[in-house]
Amino acid sequence: MTSMPPHPEAMPAAAPGTTPTLVLIGHGMVGQRFLEELADRGVTGRAQVVVLCEEPRPAYDRVQLTSYFAGRSPDDLSLVDPDFMARHGIELHLGDPATAVDRTARTVTARSGLTVRYDALVLATGSYPFVPPVPGKDSAGCFVYRTIEDLLAIEEYAEDARTGVVVGGGLLGLEAAGALKGLGLRTHIVEFAPRLMALQVDEGGGRALRRTVEEMGLEVHTGVGGKEIVADADGAVTAMGLSDDSRVETDLVVFSAGVRPRDQLARDCGLPVGDRGGIVVDARCRTADPAVYAIGECALAADGRVYGLVAPGYDMARTAAGTIAEALGAGSGPADGFTGTDLSTKLKLLGVDVASFGDAHGTTDGCLDVVYSDARSGVYKKLVIGAAGELLGGVLVGDAEAYGMLRPLTGSVPPVSPEQLVLPAGAEGGAAALGPSALPDSAVLCNCHNVTKGTVRAAVTEHSCGTLPEVKKCTKAGTGCGSCVKSLTAVMNDELAASGATIDTGLCGCFPHTRAELYEIVRTLRLTTFAELLDSHGRPEARNGDGCEICKPTVGSIIASLAPSVGADGYVLDGEQAALQDTNDHFLANLQRNGSYSIVPRIPGGEITPEKLIVIGEVARDFGLYTKITGGQRIDLFGARVDQLPQVWARLVDAGFESGHAYGKALRTVKSCVGQTWCRYGVQDSVRMAIDLELRYRGLRSPHKLKSAVSGCARECAEARGKDFGVIATSNGWNLYVGGNGGADPRHADLLAQDLSDAELIRLIDRFLMFYIRTADRLERTSAWLERIEGGLGHVRDVVVHDSLGLCDELEALMAAHVTHYRDEWAETLADPERLARFVSFVNAPDAPDPSVRFVPERDQVKPDLTLLAGPTLPVRTLEGTSV
Repeated sequence: MTSMPPHPEAMPAAAPGTTPTLVLIGHGMVGQRFLEELADRGVTGRAQVVVLCEEPRPAYDRVQLTSYFAGRSPDDLSLVDPDFMARHGIELHLGDPATAVDRTARTVTARSGLTVRYDALVLATGSYPFVPPVPGKDSAGCFVYRTIEDLLAIEEYAEDARTGVVVGGGLLGLEAAGALKGLGLRTHIVEFAPRLMALQVDEGGGRALRRTVEEMGLEVHTGVGGKEIVADADGAVTAMGLSDDSRVETDLVVFSAGVRPRDQLARDCGLPVGDRGGIVVDARCRTADPAVYAIGECALAADGRVYGLVAPGYDMARTAAGTIAEALGAGSGPADGFTGTDLSTKLKLLGVDVASFGDAHGTTDGCLDVVYSDARSGVYKKLVIGAAGELLGGVLVGDAEAYGMLRPLTGSVPPVSPEQLVLPAGAEGGAAALGPSALPDSAVLCNCHNVTKGTVRAAVTEHSCGTLPEVKKCTKAGTGCGSCVKSLTAVMNDELAASGATIDTGLCGCFPHTRAELYEIVRTLRLTTFAELLDSHGRPEARNGDGCEICKPTVGSIIASLAPSVGADGYVLDGEQAALQDTNDHFLANLQRNGSYSIVPRIPGGEITPEKLIVIGEVARDFGLYTKITGGQRIDLFGARVDQLPQVWARLVDAGFESGHAYGKALRTVKSCVGQTWCRYGVQDSVRMAIDLELRYRGLRSPHKLKSAVSGCARECAEARGKDFGVIATSNGWNLYVGGNGGADPRHADLLAQDLSDAELIRLIDRFLMFYIRTADRLERTSAWLERIEGGLGHVRDVVVHDSLGLCDELEALMAAHVTHYRDEWAETLADPERLARFVSFVNAPDAPDPSVRFVPERDQVKPDLTLLAGPTLPVRTLEGTSV
């Protein structure tokens, strides 16, 4: 590595009587954090700050880039408050990257020709994607995965593609693979290393991760590289040849094989760079030129490493800003130096939790591994323990819930045995519950912003922070990846409780009660309207008001759940109830991106006759609807205007269908395999049981959506352990699992009871669901509820199985009332002209369709006709990361 001479000064002084000018080249996540650090230290009030940004938009959350494909817009990803630049007098030039630095004249020239003189220059140019030098890499259909513009280009090209290949099985590669899968492409992952995420996980973790990824339908090729890209006569990708001489037919290739520091500006102006790239800096992030700094992925830190994670970049931004502030006489003291950082990380890739911390690969002499592996569940946990019993590091795949507590314990002897820390809940000798009280004040809770437990405690005790948003604003903890929020909340609540403060657990600003308390009030007093509840039990200042967007749908759900028992009308769109509903419930259908709606008829257990299948096809054809088979074994019909909903329902109801409640916080589906009726492995009739369960619990309103599945044998083809309540057949009956979740925060369900008869199974599910509805928080899935409720699974088992609270007769009666009074909401609507009158696009023109709901053809169906977010043209990025 190139060494640097000592610096005579942190920042050359500006000419007497002039305002110093700071120029920042690059406005990514680290660049924006640098600006925030300058503002916090008062530098923006003492200096002119100019920012040259290559991209056409301000800084955005690149860590969450893939969430664009889940519906988040570029504006949602923005990290910049709308008035931040104006409030601090910062001059931001978008789409105008720096092209040259003249260190002698101290000027920066931008692509537009703009020249700015600087007193201090900060390079935050980040990195560019590395593209392996394979023949054909410049073919049409080859992309990199780095910016929003890259995603927009991939999204557009994928419209005509069926198969995609991602080159790279690291962090960003798996994100890219998830994006292609979400776009409907058959997806391959090609990774040269022997396992996925080779830098973060060991061999065992790699096996667990691969198994889970392949179960999602992605095809993984490890230990091979790309040999060539095959293109057709028009230069478009048709296949990729691999180094083992195999061939993958594909329409699209995404290169995500790592990044390289963008240090060309530094090279061109003569600043020292490392042998493998990266602008050489010292512990204060200063280059060999005292007026020039480098931070983030473009910098080669004082410890000789280039850091590709956001947390070290934030540390460098803090260091550089502090050094500059000190030179200007601003700030509150000298900046801490940056000489390296902890590379611990926790991520969710393709819905799978993956975490590693400390000496994850066990390279320390004399260390031992404590391993728990469940290949069937896709869970792998390894802790590395030193000779003296201290925790050195670990790898967590599939279940990283303990990461927030384990990482701060690194370097110390845990208060319980390592075996207890890796075993799952319910296992003998396992599931040790370590709370934040077990951590010292020096433990870092938020790795992104290097915030310790002591700092969070001080925010409560010294700065009077009493809510999580206040703690976040005061400390910045929890504003990065978000993985520390649970620990932050626990520390905050512990500190508030210790100080004697009353913790406001109220549902919202309108009610001082929790959702569970409101449920009991409605049930006991037999209240049937929101107004009654608000006026009698709301906060004084909220009474006689209209409520808010939190409490209205919550109370609406409670009243709907208890309707038969308290004497309320169970139809959610009658009277006051209509004003309480969420967006989808307003029209008993799911609102889509272009203002149209989707319709999901119930198909109990996934079983359907040919005649009913034909009806769905005819309805879709006649109304021009897009059809999609869902993961819940149903058929979605997309693209109906609001005025068409009753017409579609009428056709479906006449054929024997009813609402599938895809729009409500209610039971969605009960999936099933074919069971013993057809399968040679089946030991019970899983289809019959799935149908019975779905028809029993249909329309049951709950704090969050409910999903279920029934598998006919231990091979688990219906994926029952990923559901809120799942049933798996045994030779002696049924095993009941609860608290599973296969969505954004996956969790395998826990065994509640085993070898149950049909009657025993249904009785326990009745009790479980009603106890959940009674005690859960607003929008709390059964998985989160089971982990939050005091006593966890053991307590729930005592209540539901052993009737420890004497509630079971009451819970069963509530469910019986629901089953007896169930009515199909679609049929109820069709039978009442007054209810039908709400289904119009325009109240003042009920016969006029909404002209903004338009469609274009795609793959012999239709899709929404949406305006491209990037406008009529898309900037094209070269593989080196520059725009043309």
